[in-house]
Amino acid sequence: MIKVENLSVNYGAVQALRDVSFTAKTGVITAVLGANGAGKTSLLRSMSGLVKIANGSITIEDAHTVMVDGHPQSAVESHELRGMKTEDIARLGVGHVPEGRGVIAEFTVEENLRLGALSSKVNLAEGLARQFEQFPVLGERRKQYASTLSGGERQMLAMARALIAEPKVLLLDEPSLGLAPLVTADMMATIRQLCESQGLTVILVEQNAKSALRIAHDAVVLHIGSVVAAADAATVAADDQLRHYYLGLVQE
Repeated sequence: MIKVENLSVNYGAVQALRDVSFTAKTGVITAVLGANGAGKTSLLRSMSGLVKIANGSITIEDAHTVMVDGHPQSAVESHELRGMKTEDIARLGVGHVPEGRGVIAEFTVEENLRLGALSSKVNLAEGLARQFEQFPVLGERRKQYASTLSGGERQMLAMARALIAEPKVLLLDEPSLGLAPLVTADMMATIRQLCESQGLTVILVEQNAKSALRIAHDAVVLHIGSVVAAADAATVAADDQLRHYYLGLVQE
């Protein structure tokens, strides 16, 4: 689970996020919606340590079992992400798939995946096998350069590169960007399946609000850096006023 409390991010004199608060629950897809410039990408970048937080906090809570006097008991370990280095946040189990995918075109599929495993203690052979099982087309193209892949295949590779480190939290920034509708539908189905099968906390930033709300459990709507709604996805999808916010139809 991730708790965001009173989060503010500035770029010089420009305030990208203003007192943003919400909770992304474990095993749940939380869609983050908003028009261009709403602060969606800044939110994800602050979570993975790529931009400096001006105010507020981001806390990751990891529930696990510990033995006390020979008896299993539940325990929660909390980590404040503010001020942490990106690589340390990744080691805590936060995977980030940035907008534009960010795969290295000059590397092969397998080389890209090997890079994703560097910050983790995952067994590389087992990790590769899991990703090739999850994304069979990547297994078929493991020796091909990423530059030869289609847009959908590159998106699969970007996701697999994050997943190979076995993250607890997966941050997805515009995974459907530039993809055909059928490919987008397949990608969204894959995200939902991964969430359900692996118990991932997924934060999904997506311009295609209809597709995002179809698979999300919860939704957060941003408008000019502020939260205007945080509710279950069905409630957000049914609200005409909120639809105007994330479609960019609100007049200032």
